[in-house]
Amino acid sequence: MTKFHHWLLAGALLFSSFRTMAMTAEDDDIAVDVRKSNGIVMVDVSMSVKAPQKDAWDVLTDYDHMAQFFPNLVSSKIVDRSGDRLRIEQKGNVAYGPLTFAFESVRDIELMQEKEIRSHAVAGTLKAGDATTRLMADGSGTRILYHSESVPAVWVPPAIGPQVIASQTRAQFESLRNEILKRRKGDRRS
Repeated sequence: MTKFHHWLLAGALLFSSFRTMAMTAEDDDIAVDVRKSNGIVMVDVSMSVKAPQKDAWDVLTDYDHMAQFFPNLVSSKIVDRSGDRLRIEQKGNVAYGPLTFAFESVRDIELMQEKEIRSHAVAGTLKAGDATTRLMADGSGTRILYHSESVPAVWVPPAIGPQVIASQTRAQFESLRNEILKRRKGDRRS
């Protein structure tokens, strides 16, 4: 591929990112902030869902069924459990425009009384990664706050990468909220 084609592809991805962000930012209240500093990608998300904390918790911790409601996951399973500590394995693909990236993740999870989930990457496509998800009552529903810091094993382009990550993250949280609301209406997974 020539330099011209690289620039053309980069421009198309950037335009698509801005267009996607503009469409979703106006239509929902999922706030996503992505920053990159010294090789570390930091992601913060804030989202409300009109459902009790217990319902949100049940979906957030349903690791064995996540591939059914997160579109980029191919598989997700708990491989070890000891009380409120889990080890999970997930595999999937992230597609953006004409590009597709496969990923694998093995994470240690610590569950804290339906209020907080701590995640630590132990293997997979990330060199390092920690995340915390907090749930709190928010009027007639639940506010979900997510923070992660990770070191990708692949180069993340500074101009395009954060927008792609923000777009994918927003889509994941939209899927999460949809699943919480779907189960709330009685369409429970078995």
